[in-house]
Amino acid sequence: MIETDILIIGAGPCGLFTVFEAGLLKLRCHLIDALPQAGGQCTEIYPKKPIYDIPAYPEILAGDLVENLMKQAEPFKPGFTLGERAETIEKTDDDKFIVTTNRGTQHIAPVIAIAGGLGCFEPRKPPVANLADYEDHGVEYIIKDPNFYKGKNVVISGGGDSALDWTIFLAEGVANHVTLIHRRNSFRGHLDSVQKVMDMAASGKIRLVTDAEVVDITGDGKVEGIVVDHEKEGKISIACDHWVPLFGLSPKLGPISDWGLSITKNAIDVDTFDYSTNVPGIYAIGDINNYPGKLKLILCGFHEATLMVQSAFKRIYPDKNYVLKYTTVNGVEGF
Repeated sequence: MIETDILIIGAGPCGLFTVFEAGLLKLRCHLIDALPQAGGQCTEIYPKKPIYDIPAYPEILAGDLVENLMKQAEPFKPGFTLGERAETIEKTDDDKFIVTTNRGTQHIAPVIAIAGGLGCFEPRKPPVANLADYEDHGVEYIIKDPNFYKGKNVVISGGGDSALDWTIFLAEGVANHVTLIHRRNSFRGHLDSVQKVMDMAASGKIRLVTDAEVVDITGDGKVEGIVVDHEKEGKISIACDHWVPLFGLSPKLGPISDWGLSITKNAIDVDTFDYSTNVPGIYAIGDINNYPGKLKLILCGFHEATLMVQSAFKRIYPDKNYVLKYTTVNGVEGF
């Protein structure tokens, strides 16, 4: 069982910044996230998307923001349980919480901070009749380990940053061949990535099929090919080992909705004094919480995390007095 001071559900920007703020109070953190890597939406959906409202950064890419937050948290040695979803919670006799993931990993802590963004993310699945027959047999919705596709023929569907970035990455020495399929002829991704994909298609490094979408999968027990419905050319068969539809992720509150928390419109109600929920010891920060005047902005989540850890400290150490110390005076001392 993994033991920590603050168990953070969600490893997005707000969860990562919580590690830093808690570390200043000498509180240790462990983070659980259903995604295979830290960063939440910033990493999984739009790593190349510029963000303009982070203080002191006129512009910063979402992926770079996550990288900086990881560096900021590093001195406080956070633990991570990634690729697993927080499933159940139970209270112990000594007023702690045991959280078990969908894979059976158990964690225990006196404080839980839910920083799950908009909730658990589930892949948006394309409307292909036999799709379920090939899940985990050549159809993947998230690329966890690029080397899994080493030497393979891969088809990617999608028109956003994730589809573009992985097409470029896999085509540069990982996969044997990459085909990118998009239902339109214009892309939603970062302009640099779009141009690079166009250049790779022109030079023959990838195959680009636009104005088309996958309508069928072929293969005996595993993916051996897909059928594309092209706007002008009709049905096209493409042989492949893997099909990766990257249509984004759909947020759901998930099992947390069964934890006895007060919830309004798929968000957790909190007290703005310290962002505590109706369950003592459980807090909610970032986009997942709800209160009058709530703004779903990363910088608001940072503020909420800062106040939340002060309350968490008092809960963990009720007999200790904490005096606010400025980092400009004391610096940052890690564990």
